[in-house]
Amino acid sequence: MAEFDLIARIRQRVAARDDVVLGIGDDAAVLRVPAGRELVVAMDTLNSGVHFPDETAPADIGWKALAVNLSDLAAMAVEPAWCTLSLSLPQADAGWLDGFLDGFLGLAAQHRVALVGGDTTRGPLSVCVTVHGLVEPGRALRRDGARVGDTVWVSGSLGDAAGALAQWRAGAAMDAFLRERLNRPTPRLALLPALRHAHAGIDVSDGLLADLGHVCAASGVGAQVDLPALPATEALRACFDDATRYRLQATGGDDYELCFTAPQSAREAILRDATDAGVAVAAIGRVVAGTGVSAFDAEGSPWRDARTGYDHFAA
Repeated sequence: MAEFDLIARIRQRVAARDDVVLGIGDDAAVLRVPAGRELVVAMDTLNSGVHFPDETAPADIGWKALAVNLSDLAAMAVEPAWCTLSLSLPQADAGWLDGFLDGFLGLAAQHRVALVGGDTTRGPLSVCVTVHGLVEPGRALRRDGARVGDTVWVSGSLGDAAGALAQWRAGAAMDAFLRERLNRPTPRLALLPALRHAHAGIDVSDGLLADLGHVCAASGVGAQVDLPALPATEALRACFDDATRYRLQATGGDDYELCFTAPQSAREAILRDATDAGVAVAAIGRVVAGTGVSAFDAEGSPWRDARTGYDHFAA
């Protein structure tokens, strides 16, 4: 396909929204921001061999490219509205593009997200997505609001995606359940009602300890995490021993679950709202005076690893 044939193929599959004044096809999109709302913008890039194995199905790449961005909005308790898509492709392959759009637009439809523009270019496989969301003024959940005495919570389960990547890097067959968790993370937008009770939040993309550390640094507090409290699936427990599982859950990343802090008095309300949303949440620790994040094993002994999370530019 020629470049503009590729763009036309994308455009013909995009659903409309009433607040999109002008979408794909011009030099820029024109969007109508509702009165009484603030615009929230987030962007993530996914590269082949870094964020997904080279052999990943196009539909899974499309899903994940949008999911990781929607996870950023969920972490800030923001309702998604629009997105843009920048695609770098080795070649304009119609079959690959259709599969990619199956995943990308399938997830977009679930959350009424409209694709309103972007860019296409030839090069190594890379996907960059920018999402735009809406929130009431002053209600975006930030990283700098954690308070001493807060409970630390996480959604879903941790370590599955990191477990799949560990199997892939070792040349072993990936467990089917773990691979699905790596390929198709679930943006926890259903938890927005529960996040009304939170003081601070972040999504777990680079590793729990690293990401919670960002919250602590922004808030001027410390945190303690109980490793046995980290929620784990049966698949993860079956594939790895406890020591390896703790490392994957605490430092592995790629979970795109939410980590948030909230006052102890909000416990019942959070559990009720999470149950109503059909999303499991678990209390895994506490916010304390000090700095940094400390982790403790089943015996209550300090637990440490060589790293706290993924760093793209680490040696």
